Amino acid sequence: MKDQSDMTTLYLAQSGQKFLIQKVKIKGDLKRRLLDLGFVPGSVVEVLKASPLGDPVSYRVAGTVIALRKEESQLLFGEVIQR
Repeated sequence: MKDQSDMTTLYLAQSGQKFLIQKVKIKGDLKRRLLDLGFVPGSVVEVLKASPLGDPVSYRVAGTVIALRKEESQLLFGEVIQR
């Protein structure tokens, strides 16, 4: 796994890109919720589109569409694997 300085956040991935999660830097109940939804290291997330005001952004993970706010998606680290 890359160190955190070589990774980007899910929030910076663009619409249409696929993102490989490598690290989840969230604590507490929110971390458990995101892990249960499929946002786990090794998962591939497809960036779908942002809401009209830009936040939240919808993502497809584990066959489900989930919307995350900027504060949440900035704590999921990894790399874009498809442009």
